[in-house]
Amino acid sequence: MLVLREAIPGTSDPPEDPAGKATRQRCLTTATKQIIFINRFFFPDHSATSQLLTDLTFHMARNGYPVRVITSRQRYDNPSAGLTKREFVEGVDIHRVSTTQFGRAALVGRGFDYLSFYTSVWRSILRVARPGDILVAKTDPPLLSIPALRAVRRRGLRLVNWLQDLYPEVATALDVPLVRGPVAKGLQYLRDTTLRAAAANVVVGEQMAEIVRSRGIAAPVHVIPNWCDDDDIQPIAPCDNPLRRRWGIEGRFVVGYSGNLGRGHEFETILDAAEHLRSHPNILFLFIGGGHKFDELARQVHQRKLDSAFRFFPYQERAVLTHSLSVPDVHWISLKPELEGLIVPSKVYGIAAAGRPIISITARDGEIARLVQMHRCGIIVEPGRGHHLAEELRRLAADPSARAEMGLRARAMLEKHFTRQQAFARWDELFGTIA
Repeated sequence: MLVLREAIPGTSDPPEDPAGKATRQRCLTTATKQIIFINRFFFPDHSATSQLLTDLTFHMARNGYPVRVITSRQRYDNPSAGLTKREFVEGVDIHRVSTTQFGRAALVGRGFDYLSFYTSVWRSILRVARPGDILVAKTDPPLLSIPALRAVRRRGLRLVNWLQDLYPEVATALDVPLVRGPVAKGLQYLRDTTLRAAAANVVVGEQMAEIVRSRGIAAPVHVIPNWCDDDDIQPIAPCDNPLRRRWGIEGRFVVGYSGNLGRGHEFETILDAAEHLRSHPNILFLFIGGGHKFDELARQVHQRKLDSAFRFFPYQERAVLTHSLSVPDVHWISLKPELEGLIVPSKVYGIAAAGRPIISITARDGEIARLVQMHRCGIIVEPGRGHHLAEELRRLAADPSARAEMGLRARAMLEKHFTRQQAFARWDELFGTIA
């Protein structure tokens, strides 16, 4: 659990990260220029972009950087949360701006929330930024870099775009109303203008980097993958997991999904596999999280009379993530093939940290599928091949040694390439270079 150190007098600082010591010295010689991050959600919100931003900003503050975050007063699953307007947490100065509060249920309401956030963020940047500061714009809401660039030019800032996904390409691929044809091309032009004007662009996958570079972006493009709390998330044997007992699923082969089930994912392959596995009551499909398609999946499960094969739970607190991620014997990840290179599912890192095999229901040449194939840490099933998935699940359910070997290789992949400290080191180097 994260501790609000500013509110506890006498609390000592955590041990300094040795990797950040040189970066801290560089920072302190740059006339204490600020790093300002903007994103719609931040601590204590539990959404993926919020957790990543929380981890990075707390790390930067510990290593001597003056850090501000400009965010909304909302939570991902509670638009009317009304979080405190201004507070200091772990050395980070948090400014929470007011926005409309329609939430994510309807596209029109979400659009108003986006527009009000753009306006409030732009005004807040102009109030707190000083020439030479670094402004890091994430991609929630989409195209946040466009109002950010206006503030950058007006205040003489240096822009870093942190791209979790590529809009408007994602919206076009998902056939979002109004984001087509000339509108999409116009938004691409504006987005590309912000990428060209940036001091650096950070993407979360190699295929995403290829797409950005193919747009003729001369500004530096850095690949810094996302991460999880791999120190806390460790493999736990099913027999030692208290959640298995609490949820009453001991002795079953559990196929898990943890996190957001959104428009970019598909669950038809899982439903089809479950239909083929009706005669295998020992196989259970477990869903932990939420998202646009979460309730829709639950409804279809009920309509198909598959209730006994599925269990649904809400998002779990981060403090118990190591247990919830270790409940499944295997995890699956889904991404529609048309979104490859536009989104990289970051849940792969938590699965690998928990030492579980990865079922990649994606294009065979996609980002996650390549990792699974390269490191032999799971299986690849192309979307729509539910019968194939059912066969693979029957095989894995009957072969615990194969599952254990895949899980070990998944954890080894993470430790070699994708730890949180490795990601922080890349960010430290980037900020040091820009400063």
